[in-house]
Amino acid sequence: MVEGVIKGRRYTPRVMEGNQDHSAWMRGLGGRFVVFDGPDGSGKSTQFHRFATAVRSAGVVVEETREPGGTSIGERIRDILLDPIHEEMGLRCEMMLYMASRAQLVEQKIRPSLDRGELVLADRYVSSTLAYQGAAGGLPRDEIMAVAKAACRDAWPDLVVIFDVDERTAAGRLNPLLDRMEQKGAEFHAKVRAGYLDQARADPDGYVVVDASADPDTVFQSMLDRVRERLG
Repeated sequence: MVEGVIKGRRYTPRVMEGNQDHSAWMRGLGGRFVVFDGPDGSGKSTQFHRFATAVRSAGVVVEETREPGGTSIGERIRDILLDPIHEEMGLRCEMMLYMASRAQLVEQKIRPSLDRGELVLADRYVSSTLAYQGAAGGLPRDEIMAVAKAACRDAWPDLVVIFDVDERTAAGRLNPLLDRMEQKGAEFHAKVRAGYLDQARADPDGYVVVDASADPDTVFQSMLDRVRERLG
C-alpha cells in the first residue's frame, strides 16, 4: 500500500471509499490524461495528491505534473510568474510564459508518459489560462487557444475536473503569504470562478464540476464518483 502526505500528515489511502471498491475502474486509467483545476483556495491540490496516491495503490503508474512548473525549466518560469515583485508583467507576456512552461512539460513529461501507458495527472492546464488570463484578465479565447495549440500539440486531457468554491471560502483557505496571482483581489477571483464554470457549461463532455465547499472527505468521494462516471 502506498503512503502519502497531505499538509505534513502521513496517511495511507483507501481504494475503498464508503461501500465502493474503486480499484477495478482505477486500473483502467493507464494512458489517460486528467486535469484537476479550479480557483486558488479550492482545495484541488489536496484532492490531486490524494487521488494520485489512491490510484497508485490500485497498481497504476502515475505521472504527476503541476503548472506552472513540473520541469527544471518550468520551475524557473514559475518563479518569475508568481513572484509579486513582477508587477509590471503584461498580460500577454504572462499568458505566453504559462504556455512556455506548458510546452516544456508536454515535451518532457506528459507526452512520454502517455506513450508509456501511464496515467497523467495535471494540477492545472489550459483551463487555468482560459480562466485567469482569459475570463478574468480579458485576453480573447481565440488568442489563448492559438498559442495553446502550438504549446500542447496533441496532448489534450480526457477529462478536466473543476473544483468549485465561492470566493469567501477560497480566500479563507489561502496561505497568508500570497503569490502574485493570489494577490489580484476578490473581483478578479470572482471572474476566475465564473470562467471555469463557463468552460464546463460549454464542454459538458470534457469537464465535470465538483462542489469543493464541503469537508475534504466528502469532496474526495464526490470527485471519485464523477471521475468514475466519465472514465470508469
